[in-house]
Amino acid sequence: HSDYPSVDFILGAIANWINKYRNLAALHDEFQRCSPDEVRQIAKDLSVPLDELRSLASKGPDSAALLEKLLLALRVDPEVLMKADPATLRDMQRLCVNCQQKRRCQHELAAGTAAEHYRSYCPNAFTLDAVFAEKARTSCH
Repeated sequence: HSDYPSVDFILGAIANWINKYRNLAALHDEFQRCSPDEVRQIAKDLSVPLDELRSLASKGPDSAALLEKLLLALRVDPEVLMKADPATLRDMQRLCVNCQQKRRCQHELAAGTAAEHYRSYCPNAFTLDAVFAEKARTSCH
């Protein structure tokens, strides 16, 4: 228990910023350690353009974390989806990383309303609906 909660908040925010900066710097260093051919091969293996790979890597390791939370809110097991259709999950992660609606997504998830409203803001809404349609189709057979 702190006697100075606003100071703790500010120090926590600074610590979070420092950790985020360290993570981004580490990702940048990882690409610096790879040869251009290795980076091109990584992009090819992931089926993403080279510029997009660099952009995705610069966002940090938790930049698609909201997708997993949204999937769980929609009662979709991310592990099952990864095993059943890794390409679709990877494409969804790419969209999530670059999404401009992260604050709204966080708000909807925190409020417990994401499952009701994701179609109005999530760039993965179409794909999620297709996943649900496929799941319903296969469970009926």
